[in-house]
Amino acid sequence: MKSAPRPQLPRRAFLSATLALGAAAMIPLSAAGRAAAATGEPAVADCASWGARPSSSPVKVVPAPAQKIIVHHTATPNVTDYSQGQGFALARSMQNWAMDSQHWIDTGQHFTVSRGGHVMEGRHGSLAALRSGTQTVEAAHCAGQNTIAIGIENEGTYTTVEPRSEQYAKLVELCAYICRQYGLRAYHIYGHRDFNATQCPGDRLYALLPQLRRDVAARIGGDPTAPVWPLLHNGDSGDKVAALQHLLVRRGASLQPDGSFGPATEKAVRDFQALVTATADGWAGNQTWQQLVVPVRRGESGEAVKAVQRLLTARGIPTDVDGAFGPGTQSAVTGFQNTAGLPADGVVDARTFARLLG
Repeated sequence: MKSAPRPQLPRRAFLSATLALGAAAMIPLSAAGRAAAATGEPAVADCASWGARPSSSPVKVVPAPAQKIIVHHTATPNVTDYSQGQGFALARSMQNWAMDSQHWIDTGQHFTVSRGGHVMEGRHGSLAALRSGTQTVEAAHCAGQNTIAIGIENEGTYTTVEPRSEQYAKLVELCAYICRQYGLRAYHIYGHRDFNATQCPGDRLYALLPQLRRDVAARIGGDPTAPVWPLLHNGDSGDKVAALQHLLVRRGASLQPDGSFGPATEKAVRDFQALVTATADGWAGNQTWQQLVVPVRRGESGEAVKAVQRLLTARGIPTDVDGAFGPGTQSAVTGFQNTAGLPADGVVDARTFARLLG
């Protein structure tokens, strides 16, 4: 299910009121949690450990690895109670808010990191799916991304202050583990505002994301540089606009990818932005590209492949724009990745796509 933009004050009021209920309760990790910790996996309290309610209907499990990590803050008080009991009370409060106020089937996020550095499983099944490395639980933390992105909530409000060092260190550890399990790179870590019209995860935590990517990359390797997207608007023209149009057509827009950003393309951008609760201004920037771009690889076909092929040709690598990702397109992609200093794996993920856009 998809989430709506998060209401900051009502949510904070609801969670603050319910946190007082049993905040000091200490619930030991389950036997499964102790076994996982013994193997080097970050200590994560599963739903049973923090006393979760059952989901109101079966949780959907997507049979594919997650494609990214999205960082959030809870927009709750920056408490000075750093105990495990406080973290567990927070998890219960968030689930109550999600199910009772939002009428979701369960809590919205996959994992939560408390100010004391305690990590809790969020939506039921998230920990098992992560351990598999091949499955993703559908959540409700970021509209347009709930089936492909792991959502991590960080207890507190980080608009003017940064998370505690203990909390940040646990976030690094958790992100590194998620990346290893799903085969992600450090640049696959984003903030909620990269996709939706929201202030989450707060200005200070959002500003920490480049450092978070670097710290995760120090553990798993690779270049942590995040994608940089162009800003396109009415009156622009060229292959970047044509690529945008192909991606909009993939999402249902009735457009001719002619490379001209006119009123029809602006309307299609606005309609798409409204659909995914991005800032609906008709300008194709960070949020729009982040929501539109999907990884493409050999064997796939469609409008996203056409967008890649058109950009490759514009980059001086002639490629048939037929929408079929065959050996010729794969060779063109790996050739471009080599010249751009990217991992030459033949997969056009967000960073390769952004580099193609230039």
